[in-house]
Amino acid sequence: MKGICKVLIIGLLVVASSSCGRKGETPAGATEFSTGVSELSSGNMGQGGAALPQLDSLDCRSGKVRSGQFFSTLLTSLGLSASEAYDLSQACDSVFDVRTLRVGNTYSAYYGRPSSVIPSGHEGRVGESVLQYLVYDRDRSSQIVFQCQPPYKTWVYEKPVTVELRYADVTISNSLWVDMVDAGVSPNLILSLSDIYAWTVDFFGLQKGDRFRVLYDEKMCDGEVLSVDTVRYAVFTHNGSDLPSVMYDQKDGGNIYWNEKGESMRKAFLKAPLKFSRISSGFSYARRHPVTKKVRPHTGVDYAAPVGTPVMSIGDGVVTSVKHEGAGGKTVRIRHNSVYSTAYLHLSKYGKGIAPGKRVRQGEVIGYVGSTGRSTGPHLDFRVWKNGSPINPLKMDSPPAEPLKEAHKAEFERMHEKYKAQIDTIQARSVAQKLFDLL
Repeated sequence: MKGICKVLIIGLLVVASSSCGRKGETPAGATEFSTGVSELSSGNMGQGGAALPQLDSLDCRSGKVRSGQFFSTLLTSLGLSASEAYDLSQACDSVFDVRTLRVGNTYSAYYGRPSSVIPSGHEGRVGESVLQYLVYDRDRSSQIVFQCQPPYKTWVYEKPVTVELRYADVTISNSLWVDMVDAGVSPNLILSLSDIYAWTVDFFGLQKGDRFRVLYDEKMCDGEVLSVDTVRYAVFTHNGSDLPSVMYDQKDGGNIYWNEKGESMRKAFLKAPLKFSRISSGFSYARRHPVTKKVRPHTGVDYAAPVGTPVMSIGDGVVTSVKHEGAGGKTVRIRHNSVYSTAYLHLSKYGKGIAPGKRVRQGEVIGYVGSTGRSTGPHLDFRVWKNGSPINPLKMDSPPAEPLKEAHKAEFERMHEKYKAQIDTIQARSVAQKLFDLL
């Protein structure tokens, strides 16, 4: 009987594997896979066709830019004379601004014998090993190459970057951030999810057992994750209910994330005016004030966060007031429409250009977390009024934005079913593999 079970499971594994390719090992606590690679740039060709020079025959010396080191002093420390360093600096001016040299960035210096043709003024270098090339790591995906002997040249080399389709399945036991990092999933994915679900999921109220399943693109360079490029499909599960999000671009320059009904994942308001904090005090009509010790209404929600954390407007609107309001400290008030208005209290400072009469967009920074006014520590006191009456921001309903256009619904449905089928195949393969391992 056990043999028959193994044959059946092997069959399931074969079918699942034929449906989706796999690359690499699965991190503990998460399911991940890669289905194909799209190479954005390949070989050793860089931006505009610029390539790395032949460096294999040269001696290499690597290091990091030190504090207080300038481009000229770096070059002289690597063996160039002051005049040579100046000439090279002048030659690279149109490609690389020497003032952007960053402390801590790495470089590789390559040394070799000078060419048989010795330029005037360099005769003393005959027979010496001289600096031929300097390769400076500008960032994780590009380098600046300097030809350090006449004729001086400088160019940008773009490293090969690939895009890999991945899948992650994480169930929350501690926090979304901790569980995803522990599962080996890029933290960049968390930021993407928080943007997509910002209008429908309270990321401050995630509970143990909540689950995210995500199909997404990841940009890779030299084996490192550069960024989460695109979340294609995600399902958030809470209290047994699934909330899917489908990426579909109808090429109108607007929303690209929709629920399974083709309704926009964007709502009229964000669920919270700042990212990744904790609620230190909720909405109440009988709260004992932490400073005065008196019991009085607190018709807002306090979000504890470090000083300087950006505070965003939860929706489009017009700023009605920007001033210090006594116990409330530095405060910004916004009228969103004829029904809703919001206030943001205890700010350390206001956002750039924020003034009465200014029209702001959803997600625009209007200030920064502080502890001005009557406050025991840095936090944002966030308040919402509906038709002039205070309401609990955590229980505020928000109507969906413009739905998917009718002309795109058939193609959207096909895309949705495709993503669902991919995840179902991955999960079937995972279950079959676990059963096979048990037998």
